[in-house]
Amino acid sequence: MTQLLKGKEVADALTEKLQSQVKEMKEKGIAPCLAIIRVGENPSDLSYERGALKRAEKVGITVRQYVYDEAIDQETLIGDLEGINQDDSIHGVLIFQPLPKQIDDGAVRKVLKPEKDVDGITEGSLCGVFSASHRGFAPCTARACMEILNYYGIDPAGKRAAVLGRSLVIGKPAAMMIMEKNGTVTVCHSKTGEARMMEICKESDIILAAMGRAGMIDSRYLTGSQIVIDVGINVDQHGNLCGDVDFESASRLCEAITPVPGGVGAVTTAVLMLQVVEAAQQEMF
Repeated sequence: MTQLLKGKEVADALTEKLQSQVKEMKEKGIAPCLAIIRVGENPSDLSYERGALKRAEKVGITVRQYVYDEAIDQETLIGDLEGINQDDSIHGVLIFQPLPKQIDDGAVRKVLKPEKDVDGITEGSLCGVFSASHRGFAPCTARACMEILNYYGIDPAGKRAAVLGRSLVIGKPAAMMIMEKNGTVTVCHSKTGEARMMEICKESDIILAAMGRAGMIDSRYLTGSQIVIDVGINVDQHGNLCGDVDFESASRLCEAITPVPGGVGAVTTAVLMLQVVEAAQQEMF
């Protein structure tokens, strides 16, 4: 019977662990703090922000919200970010992207200190992931995939993994993190070709789908023994939330699978808080 890899169980376990850590840190005079920088009222940003605020409250992390009008200029935003960089009471920063067209996202990312980049958007953080130096932090969604594998006792060591998607937010960092765990990774993308991608998936033990294509992965990609991590967040023709994997088809022919919703997405805010705590812990050493 196919195992359902539920994200809520992973997030709850992380939250419980973090609650204990935060309590201990506060007793030592360190109160983990996250700064959230949001420009405008993008509905998806607001939704994620609400989830982050709820998770932070559960864990005991302080959140400072920096909310700006859509018309804010780059100089003002960067000036405030430089101030946040210098504020030792703020340990982590989450910047919602993309920013409005008058602001250069790359310029903003360059200003943020990797040590406070708890969402893994700076070059320093990504270099840390790719070099395994652990400077900065991994993108939260990519690390959420790894936390799910770890929680359910799925060790990538010696396994073949197909990572479908090559973005800097999920695909590339996830591939590096699987390799760090001694898995053998093949990265596929839109130019790989469907036939070749099917072959690669059938030869793999783990499939991590992050292509951004609703229901793309179905039983044709499976042999019955794969573990499927579905990172996709899409809307199907009926207006329902769905992943990159055709769940109904794939769940009948794989060993384990994450649902959408209720899978990877449910773990990302818990990982965000985990990385805030890790950033704050650096202050203790």
